[in-house]
Amino acid sequence: MTIILRTDAFRPDLQVIKQAAQILLGGGIVAFPTETVYGLGAVVFNEEAVNKIFWAKRRPPDNPLIIHISKISMLDEVAVDIPEEAFRLIRVFWPGPLTLILNRNPKVPKLVTGGLDTVAVRMPAHPVALSLIDETGFPLAAPSANIAGRPSPTTAEHVIRDLHGRVDAVIDAGETIYGVESTIVNILSKPPVLLRPGAYLVEDIERVLGTRIIVPDYARGLRESDTALAPGLKYRHYSPETPLILVEPLSSDLSKLVDTVKELSLKYIKNGFKVCVIASKETLSNYAFNSHNVIVLSIGSRLNLFEVAKNLFKVLRSLDDLGCSVAIVEGFEERGLGLTIMNRLRKASTLKIQA
Repeated sequence: MTIILRTDAFRPDLQVIKQAAQILLGGGIVAFPTETVYGLGAVVFNEEAVNKIFWAKRRPPDNPLIIHISKISMLDEVAVDIPEEAFRLIRVFWPGPLTLILNRNPKVPKLVTGGLDTVAVRMPAHPVALSLIDETGFPLAAPSANIAGRPSPTTAEHVIRDLHGRVDAVIDAGETIYGVESTIVNILSKPPVLLRPGAYLVEDIERVLGTRIIVPDYARGLRESDTALAPGLKYRHYSPETPLILVEPLSSDLSKLVDTVKELSLKYIKNGFKVCVIASKETLSNYAFNSHNVIVLSIGSRLNLFEVAKNLFKVLRSLDDLGCSVAIVEGFEERGLGLTIMNRLRKASTLKIQA
């Protein structure tokens, strides 16, 4: 039985928070909103509860969980030998969607870290998440609240669809703010390494550190990492059940991108497939096919990549409801949030084509 608890996002209902905290303290697992996506939380030191997260999500055991804290004093409970560079980032970016890889405090079960001696830690910038952690009194291990491999949930409805009957409670506080997960940086490396692009831009983090951050191919979604130091590095992620074809632009000239998407769409239409085209507002009008077998979806403006990122998982999840045989999505330039968007689209897609 899954309990649905509803509250305002910015003025959390204390009774709702207390009820959810009691479930966590009793060894249960609770889905709750953060500023990025909905997370599925358990008290980090309760191995039995943490194991329920892996079971509920059908998550591989070597895929680490992110630890969420609500105050700096909690950091020492989960990490040791924290480098000065980490505190420079913490002062600027916490609370917020930045996850840091730090040395694991031995108190943290290795189940949480995928067997590693490092931990992924962040402080969410969401009143419900912060209140819940405060009321519980312990850091929470919390990956995204979805079945492993599916698009991350940005509403409670997404969580309920994936996990109803598999979790103890869901706190519904409406849609999340960013719509994509946190940026993950391995601050222990010299120079630091981007493990997963997210809601915070790499360029902004580099400015605070005063040093370059290495962006490996796996952070761009071009391959998997050999070792999962953090979520999103191994295994297929963010994927709808509908096969997704990503058309990547090789230049800022969108004409070739549009022509390739149109050519692919027509090919599938002629073969009797129902096609969903996911396009930017700037190119939407180019896909006015004279066919009932095409649905065109807007993902947002290329001039506002925050809008695209916020809509991304919501649009990917809608494909399965629309009954599409195949979906074709336009790619974006890898600048700013474009890096995050392309990471998610590459990992979600079954086929990638360059145009």
